[in-house]
Amino acid sequence: MIKYIAYCRKSTDEPDRQILSIEAQVAELEEFAVKENLKIVSFITESRTAKEPGRQKFAEVLEKIENGGAAGIISWHPDRLARNSVDGGKIIYLLDTGKLLDLKFPSFWFENTPQGKFMLGMAFNQSKYYVDNLSENVKRGNRQKLRRGEWPNQAQFGYLNINKKIEVDKKRAKYVQKAFQLFATGGYGYADIRKFFNQNKIFNKSGHELHLDKVKRIFTDPFYYGVMKFCGELYEGSHPPLISKKLFDKCQEVVKLKSRKVKNNKHLFDFLGLVKCGECGGAITAEKHTKYYKRTNRKVEYIYYRCSKKMGECSQKYIDKTEIEKQLKEIILRASLPPHTAKKFLEWANRDAKQEKEKSAGIVSTYQFQLKETEEKTDRLLEGYLDKIISPEDYQKKKNELVETKSLLNSKITEISQNGVEWLEPFQEFINSALSAHKIARAKNSCHDLSIMAKTVGSNFFLKDRRLSASFKKGGFDALSAEAGAESATSRPLSSSYWLGDLDSNQDKRIQSPLYYRYTISQMTTYIVPNLRQK
Repeated sequence: MIKYIAYCRKSTDEPDRQILSIEAQVAELEEFAVKENLKIVSFITESRTAKEPGRQKFAEVLEKIENGGAAGIISWHPDRLARNSVDGGKIIYLLDTGKLLDLKFPSFWFENTPQGKFMLGMAFNQSKYYVDNLSENVKRGNRQKLRRGEWPNQAQFGYLNINKKIEVDKKRAKYVQKAFQLFATGGYGYADIRKFFNQNKIFNKSGHELHLDKVKRIFTDPFYYGVMKFCGELYEGSHPPLISKKLFDKCQEVVKLKSRKVKNNKHLFDFLGLVKCGECGGAITAEKHTKYYKRTNRKVEYIYYRCSKKMGECSQKYIDKTEIEKQLKEIILRASLPPHTAKKFLEWANRDAKQEKEKSAGIVSTYQFQLKETEEKTDRLLEGYLDKIISPEDYQKKKNELVETKSLLNSKITEISQNGVEWLEPFQEFINSALSAHKIARAKNSCHDLSIMAKTVGSNFFLKDRRLSASFKKGGFDALSAEAGAESATSRPLSSSYWLGDLDSNQDKRIQSPLYYRYTISQMTTYIVPNLRQK
């Protein structure tokens, strides 16, 4: 009597949901075996697609057949055994060699004859044709969705799939937006952004912290400014963007500068990699020393920074961490704005932007004309591609460029329509950065944030004779530091009254005057606003 192995398979990714579940297949095969008087030696079940070879349980069935553990297979239908040419060929080859004597199916007739094997091969080929045709139908459906601006896959981090649509995840979206803003400053790495998410309890769907690779994918995905990238081709999305194209482009510049590998130091030295030696130009290294005090029976850790002296002979001495922290705070404070000062600047900027908004109709008209030209170019490009004048590679490359251009123009039109002027949003970002610099410089135990903010406001940090020097970044922070330097030269304490006067004083009404506003921030408008308008 032939011994049979019952094989049941169900693939969760198959759209033909009417296929019986594994439990139902087991019940049907048991009933079929009793009816046909067949001996089943074992049941082997598997939940995996048969579109590609490599199923572990199916290989176990074939191994038992080859070793003589059984000579027959019972399954619900041939497509449960194979939907690819490799696995189907293995079944027929075992029939040809005589190791497999029989196949039984409740829903398919098979006889171990040339005609039966021919019909079995036809069934396998039909199953393969179904899978291949289904794949083409899915691809065609995806392309149609993309043309309509619909994303065919799971929503990106910061979005949700709701009723077959992509909706903004209200819980995560604002933190994703803030992450882009922080990363664009250049002072935050991927690990810093992950820490930012963790501090605000923003995790992935499984409740774990985001992997660094996923953080990097967020900053390189055009989906967040309204464009979908699918199989190397860009499509305009109908989902609401979280950021502007301009902010995304800033992040791409930062991505190019970031190292692929994240270094994990045994001891975390916050200012490592920030400062160079002012005498020899060598890197500044850090050391941690532990000192034991017998009187109080305690150990205290001290961190010192010194020149690595790898560039040659250098006479510079070490400096304590607390001293570097103190000097860094002084530097950052020079390029910062206190809260009420920042608030006043934003009020003035919004007032000026409102006035300029009335004059922005001409700018919007120009962008709309450029947008119309871009759409016409896209239509001509498609016609050239359909007429086979343009190769698929050139079509995809040029189409991606046009889609990005359209996205940028739409972003500018939206920004001007909402804010009135292009410089308002980056000006607001600058003021907020200057405000954050003030808070961090005033905070205690903020070495990590201090190091990041130092990279935001300045560069070229050098340490010489235990004194720290830096160059402030152009476009705003250098203007703030210049005014702070002028104030410190007068031997008066640096305070917000220098910028705005005493807000609580009824005697000084200068801050209510637009002329005083223009005069007070003359340095800022000289450096900031014209640059932002040019961008």
